[in-house]
Amino acid sequence: PPPAPCPPRAAVTAGGCPASAPFPGAGGREPASSSPLLPGHEAGRLRRRWAGSFEAMFPRSHFSGEVRRAPASACSRSRLRAGGTVLLPSMLMFGVILASSGLLLMIEKGILAEVKPPPLHPPASELARRVGGREVPGDFDHEVLRDIRNRTIRSVCGQRAMPRSVWELPAGQRRTLLRHLLVSDKYRFLYCYVPKVACSNWKRILKVLDGVLESVNVKLKMDHKSDLVFLGDMKPEEINYRLKNYYKFIFVRNPAERLLSAYRNKFGEIKEYQLKYGVEIVRRYRKNGGKSAGDDVTFSEFLRYLLDEDVEKMNEHWMPIYNLCQPCAVRYDFIGSYERLNEDANHVLEKVQAPSFIRFPERQSWYKPVTAETLHYYLCNTQQKLIKELLPKYILDFSLFAYPLPNITSEFCRQ
Repeated sequence: PPPAPCPPRAAVTAGGCPASAPFPGAGGREPASSSPLLPGHEAGRLRRRWAGSFEAMFPRSHFSGEVRRAPASACSRSRLRAGGTVLLPSMLMFGVILASSGLLLMIEKGILAEVKPPPLHPPASELARRVGGREVPGDFDHEVLRDIRNRTIRSVCGQRAMPRSVWELPAGQRRTLLRHLLVSDKYRFLYCYVPKVACSNWKRILKVLDGVLESVNVKLKMDHKSDLVFLGDMKPEEINYRLKNYYKFIFVRNPAERLLSAYRNKFGEIKEYQLKYGVEIVRRYRKNGGKSAGDDVTFSEFLRYLLDEDVEKMNEHWMPIYNLCQPCAVRYDFIGSYERLNEDANHVLEKVQAPSFIRFPERQSWYKPVTAETLHYYLCNTQQKLIKELLPKYILDFSLFAYPLPNITSEFCRQ
């Protein structure tokens, strides 16, 4: 005779329903293991634990009346009579429930708040791999970041309000862009230079390629205007041709590091900037500043000045990269990073088929880089409110080029 149906769900008690009950683990004798990987007692223990998780996630009060199930076929009834095997959920379902329970527990205990995500730029030694017999540090990490940048730029620039050509830009923005696009007709490339992202060395390279300089290592004061060809000096049809047919590239840098580098260089070393900007900054933002030579501007005063400045009228050394190079209006073929300067620069030189003897110059011995410790010091000695208010002006630089926002939490600053 067919087995008696299981009683309504509300009436099920431990051991009260036969082994063929639709709720595994609710009662009945423990069947032999149906898994070739687990002994019988282990499979039983897992089933009991799964049943407990199921009961916890779906209490009996969630069900009313009978538990409906499809009628068993004669074949399945005979198998149940012969072996009495409980129909187990798949291991995938078991894993999902177990993982979900663990995640809920972590959220409840606040453990997730303490979990620190992996750094966006992990140490190169962790990601070093061998290519062609030599070690390329951080190459995989760099490819991931490049992919993130490309995807983000496509997504943001695909929005309806974003410009799709240089001619869709307002006149002032177009003028700024064309003034920063350097041209090499001989090697058919356009380079959008960004101050404080090794642009002086790139200008040296352009002068060597054009035969103006003999070597990139010539130690002369860089003239940033003479012997260089700017796209803005050309006619519209000439501009269009080069934008369409030339190789276009740009180099970017962490926006916070770039601002700090500009501050230290211009207000700590360059008299012209101290007189032109420093004196005015002190007058505006320092109480009882008196007469200042502009050489003692604090980083906080500099940031307050940036906060009040119109982005489109900023000096190029602290104007956002987005406004300088307009990555939505110009579709760049390559976006290099300051963090991998030599590797990316030499990649570009190979791409444009520059002579093999031309390699990107090493940093000068007098150069003082902005280290992580230096950035930490300046950020943590600046009001958090000021930094947060300034971020919107540079948010496209952070997001489009995949740089993390400055960490100014109390925990970070205590380190």
